[in-house]
This record gives sequence, C-alpha cells and structure tokens, in this order.
Amino acid sequence: MAGLLVMSAAWAMRVSPMVSELTTTGAGSAARIEVGNIGSAALPFETMITRMEIDADGNIVETPADEDFLVFPPQGVVPVGGRQVVRVQWVGEPTIEASHAYYLWVKQLPVQTDPSTSDSGGSLSVQVLYTMKALIVVAPPGAQPKVEVVSVTPAMVTPPTPDIDPSLSGDEAPPPPVAVPGVEIVVTNTGKRYALMSGATWILEGVDKSGQAFRREYTSDDISQLVGVGYLAPLDGKRTFKLPTGVELDPAQPVSVRFAK
Repeated sequence: MAGLLVMSAAWAMRVSPMVSELTTTGAGSAARIEVGNIGSAALPFETMITRMEIDADGNIVETPADEDFLVFPPQGVVPVGGRQVVRVQWVGEPTIEASHAYYLWVKQLPVQTDPSTSDSGGSLSVQVLYTMKALIVVAPPGAQPKVEVVSVTPAMVTPPTPDIDPSLSGDEAPPPPVAVPGVEIVVTNTGKRYALMSGATWILEGVDKSGQAFRREYTSDDISQLVGVGYLAPLDGKRTFKLPTGVELDPAQPVSVRFAK
C-alpha cells in the first residue's frame, strides 16, 4: 500500500522535505521534517526508522533501525490545518566509512469514530489510514560520489506502472504498460557518498535505425517521474535504469549518456 498511499496522502497528510541529507557530526547531523494536516479531522501519527538497501534492479529491502536516530516527538497529533515539526538526530557511529540510507515512516494512527448506520440497521465505520516515507541519507564529512557509466544498451523498456486506487477502477487491476523503445543504462558509484541521480540532467545520444542522429535531454523532473530519486549506493553500488526514447536506436552504433547539472 505504501506506493499508493504516498500519492493519495496528499489529500490528508503532507511530509516535507521528502529527502534529507545529513552528516554524521555537527549541525548538519539533524533534520527538521514537517508533518502537515490538510484533512478534515485531527491527525494522530507515529514514526519509525528503517535502514534502506537497494539492489542493481532497484529492489528495496528495509530493516528496523530506530537505534541510529533520536526522533522527537516520536508520536503526535496534528490539528486540522496544523503542522508538527519532527526533529531527527543522528546518534549512530560518527565515523562510518560511507553513507547510509534510511526511511522515516510517518504513519497515521486509527482514531475512534462515530459509526454510521447502514440500511440493514448495522453499524459501518471506514477509516483510510495514510503512511508516508521520507528518505534520510547520512554521509561522513568530505565523502563524495564517483559515478561512472558501465553500459548503455538499446532495449524495449516498460514504463512505470501508475498507482491507482482500486476502488476507482472497480477493484480491477489496470492493464500492464506496453513496452516501448528505450535504453538500459547501467551505472556504478565507487565513491563513499551516495548519489541521487534525479538531481542531474541526463543527455542521451546515439543513432536511430533510420540512420539519423538522436539526442534527448531528460530533465531532473523527467528522471524523477521515470525512476524516482534514483538512489545510487556508495562503495560499488550499481543500478540499471530504463528510459524510454520514443524511437528505436541502432544497437550497432555507439550510444552514450552523460550527466549535467
């Protein structure tokens, strides 16, 4: 439900910022994350921290890691139209070798409601509870990423599946997206600091199957919609990103990608 709720929660709960970058020591070792309530009822919530690991295909594994942070307040109630600032302080090792990634979960708690009466005379009470996750990345002082392109290969790629509330489509799963011409880009990070690949403009160049030169720029907004924040772990972290091109590129011709601010 997390993917669905992150999008739906915009109507009841807001969490900002969604990405916080911390250092292990000093003033930069704490983040202030705001929980806002734009719903029609008070918003009780609780928090939790998980360590985030991600593999080359973007699959995420989370493990509990509350001991690495001091979160205050860990629970709260946000009034209608109000907001609550949650302070997240790193209390883990001050001399980690490379950056670590975490999620701060903000989970709405159930509250007692006045049930409505159904036509059959029974009581009916439905609550939609929201959960949002903010990415927190902690890096040692002076650590830098070192991103390198391993390969760029023309391929048919499948666009991301949109999150749709099943109740809006008669509880039927939407049809899977159709594969389109694109490229698979393998990148690695040999540095000691993570990289957020959505922070860059991606410039892709090659030759299409008709022999015409191809060039396309993907803005940071484009990349965010296609791959999310594009988190790339340090110390030989590797990811495969799939981008649509709109035309088929000639696999016999060189294809390149570079990153610009």
